[in-house]
Amino acid sequence: MPSRNECQRQWTRLRHFLGQTKISTKITCLYAAILFVILIFTSIIMGIGVYASFYHQSETEIHISMEHIRNRLSDGDHLGDILNSENFVLPGVILSVTDITGQVIYKNDMHYPSLATIEAHRVKNPPFWANRSMEVSKLDKFSLYHATMNVMDEGQIYQLHFFRTITAEQGFLAHLQRVLFLITIIGFLIALLAGYFLSSRILKPIRDLTQTARKIEVERMDRRIEVPPVHDELAELAITFNHMLDRLEAGFRQQQRFVSDASHELRTPVTVILGYSDLLSRWGSSDKEVLEEGISSIRTEAEDMQQLIEKLLFLARADQKRQVIHKEYLELSELVDAVVRKMKFAVGKHSLTLGENDEGRIFADPVSMRQMLRIFLENAVKYTPDGGHIQVSSKCMPGEQIMQVEIADDGIGISSEDQGKIFDRFYRADPSRTKAVGSVGGTGLGLSIARWIADQHGIQINLVSELGKGSTFLLKIPLVEEAEACGELEHE
Repeated sequence: MPSRNECQRQWTRLRHFLGQTKISTKITCLYAAILFVILIFTSIIMGIGVYASFYHQSETEIHISMEHIRNRLSDGDHLGDILNSENFVLPGVILSVTDITGQVIYKNDMHYPSLATIEAHRVKNPPFWANRSMEVSKLDKFSLYHATMNVMDEGQIYQLHFFRTITAEQGFLAHLQRVLFLITIIGFLIALLAGYFLSSRILKPIRDLTQTARKIEVERMDRRIEVPPVHDELAELAITFNHMLDRLEAGFRQQQRFVSDASHELRTPVTVILGYSDLLSRWGSSDKEVLEEGISSIRTEAEDMQQLIEKLLFLARADQKRQVIHKEYLELSELVDAVVRKMKFAVGKHSLTLGENDEGRIFADPVSMRQMLRIFLENAVKYTPDGGHIQVSSKCMPGEQIMQVEIADDGIGISSEDQGKIFDRFYRADPSRTKAVGSVGGTGLGLSIARWIADQHGIQINLVSELGKGSTFLLKIPLVEEAEACGELEHE
């Protein structure tokens, strides 16, 4: 008997083998195994049913013969008259009569085995389908089903032994077993072929998906899985895979554009810094004006590069879900007022006014909210000519449980075809807008950061803009219910 460790090693090898086997092979083997078990089970049930049917038939014939003799004795017929008559037992039923001493006094078939022989071959544990009131004896070439009945005639007790042979039935059953075994083997082979065919057909979309995935490269991300015409689980898998490829392709293209634009944005300040460094190395020590201009320009470009890097890091942390947001209950009117007051010192020749500023409680991160509002205000300043006007207001929308913050300018505006792209990273509707208006440049990252902050707070951003007529950003900020806000304050 193998040891426990050996059994574990064998089981490990089997699991490793199954793990390396193709799904189509597993499906084929499983399908064949299930059908093989079903065939075996059906054959067993059929065999038992046939055996039980034959035994029941023999039992019925013996019972009918016994009841016939018992009824004639009840009618007053003597046993001798009954035995001398015809058809007192059904055809195929053998009768032996013994007296009280066990001596055989009558037998309707003298070639039949003796009672002693039949008793010697009696089966101690007959099949479960046999009647427990009867007995089964198995001889060399046939089986017997028999029962005993005691009767009294003319003051004497006699024992009647009824027998029914099932020799022909046994031959039929043996032949039936061979046929069922052959059918089971053929069925198993057919199951293997059918399982292989079905698994190949069923798994074809998965193989196509695998081959397409292998062919997809960075330069060939436009390939897609052919969706089967039948809308089943495999069709849903193909649709989901194609949707994933669409998102991957869009993300990859965006990443390519992001890297290209970031490189372009960083190249300009680095080139300026290198140029002024070369200028200072040549004439800076002798010309104070050149020295001051070079230092000032290098510092300006370094600050611009620092802001760009900080924005890139912010977006990188946001993409990796590592940007920390600490929300708390705030009074929105106070936050808007503070941002506008501080921003007035940085608008230069522009006019910045705060109009209606309703009170409203929000649940938000104060740092992120201030940053978002500053981004929209800086964007308005960048693209509004000197002397332009920027209007900020905060209104409570009745029945909607939101505050609507409006940031409007009378600047150059945004065309309708560009309005859906302004939140893309490094996107600028017109490259000439970058530094054409005013003295403040842009990187195309501010609105991307603002949208991410808005998404984290459930804020809806709408834009109303027309070229040459300015732009208005509408921020719909959810308010907290008064009970919730008060409960939080009490808890604190």
